[in-house]
Amino acid sequence: MSLASSVPPSGTARDWLNRWATDKPDKISHLFADDSDNLTWGALRDEAADIALRLSGLGIKKGESVALCLPNSKQAILCLFGALYGGFRVTPLNLVAGPEAMAYAVNHSQARFVLCGANQRDLLNTALAGHSIDISILTVNEDGVSWPDDNKSLDLGDVDASDPALLMYTSGTTGQPKGVVHTHSSLLAGGWTTMTAHLLSPQDRALCVLPYFHINGLCVTLMGPLVSGGSVIVSEKFSVSRFWDQCERFEATWFSVVPTIISHLLHGEILPSTDVVERLRFARSASSALPPEVQTAFEERFQIPVVETMGLTETAAQILSNPLPPGLRKTGSPGIAVGNDVTIISSDGAVAAGEQGEVAVRGPNVMLEYLDNAEATAETFTPSGWLLTGDLGYMDEDGYVFITGRRKELIIKGGENIAPREIDDALHCHPDVIEAAAFPRDCSTFGQRVEAAVTLKPGSTVSKEDLLTICRDRLGAFKCPDTIHFLDELPKGPSGKIQRLKLAALLLR
Repeated sequence: MSLASSVPPSGTARDWLNRWATDKPDKISHLFADDSDNLTWGALRDEAADIALRLSGLGIKKGESVALCLPNSKQAILCLFGALYGGFRVTPLNLVAGPEAMAYAVNHSQARFVLCGANQRDLLNTALAGHSIDISILTVNEDGVSWPDDNKSLDLGDVDASDPALLMYTSGTTGQPKGVVHTHSSLLAGGWTTMTAHLLSPQDRALCVLPYFHINGLCVTLMGPLVSGGSVIVSEKFSVSRFWDQCERFEATWFSVVPTIISHLLHGEILPSTDVVERLRFARSASSALPPEVQTAFEERFQIPVVETMGLTETAAQILSNPLPPGLRKTGSPGIAVGNDVTIISSDGAVAAGEQGEVAVRGPNVMLEYLDNAEATAETFTPSGWLLTGDLGYMDEDGYVFITGRRKELIIKGGENIAPREIDDALHCHPDVIEAAAFPRDCSTFGQRVEAAVTLKPGSTVSKEDLLTICRDRLGAFKCPDTIHFLDELPKGPSGKIQRLKLAALLLR
């Protein structure tokens, strides 16, 4: 089942920048929460083209990686679109992945140049220390890129929709990060699935608080408006205290966040103004499962509808989405296929409605390959071209998918599979729980046992036994955690997704 009613966008990022710069040169494309000057489509195209020409003047060839070591900012937007405009393979470096992961990405991408923010220079130097990586660092400050004195602008070559546009590295929580390669075609299709699902128009304005070096921030809140002709408010990072004010000051009509941000807003003391609530068409949740209790409580408190979705780095973000109101949103489901085909398969092939299996996707937004990793690429695709997501779940008769867990995160206790999400959702039934994650602990009796970690709202007096009682009542004794750990914050990736596989090592006993 699919919501798509049109065909994916043709052309390249360069084509779309040229289109808006010609049709609407004075329309605002990007606003900045740090009060940097706004960008219009005309100014964005012109500055991106200049950066592209200068990159070409450094001898960088079409399809070659250009690494970016920048936070969300005006200069990041310019450098990102400059590299895309030039036909180079933009390679955003994850600023919070740690020095080894950053060094791996720089080396594996074969980038010869990195555009690095002045405040990120120490971070990059730390990552490169001890590694023999031949790379030139170009400093980027508020005024732009510090180009070499002998840099000359050269003519740009043609760029085709099938040319590589993006190289983004996965989180690598279970091994070395994999470099996901997207073409201009699949990158734009990622923005198109967002536009199609959420009926984005040139009048819409997104608030981007997720980092552009994560696929959600890049494809949903940057590529979506590129295709729809809307605008984006760029914030360096999420802040509970500033979020609603940013929505008000810059007149946001929608935002895309992750469940942990939804939960933090829910438990925050600040309420949005009436103007904000009336202007916001929807809040979008992605990157991991949104607990039903959190969604219901958020909507009741703020009167803002939450649209749960699902996507991957390998699919340029979104593959599933619930419809906008008044369409049927099924709580606990990330929705139906949008712009691509989604199925549930097992080792024996496709399964019937309601049966468990692995979620698989096929469509224009699917990646080209994992860079220099033919084995991993082959393992990810079935012979008939379906990309295996690693997510387990089922599809109901209406085409809505329900995720039960990650294949690599299943807890296997006494030979029985336990989906961590069941326990997460049970813990979120208590109103004081802000974050929750169940995880396996090796055990001589059952092979693995269940444990969980939570963060609580400030001042909460809830006890471990209170939460264990909830789990026993909802799940039974077998699935109930043996213990629950209280933490100030759970480990997360760059998008805010909880990294449950790190909890066992973090909570050594």
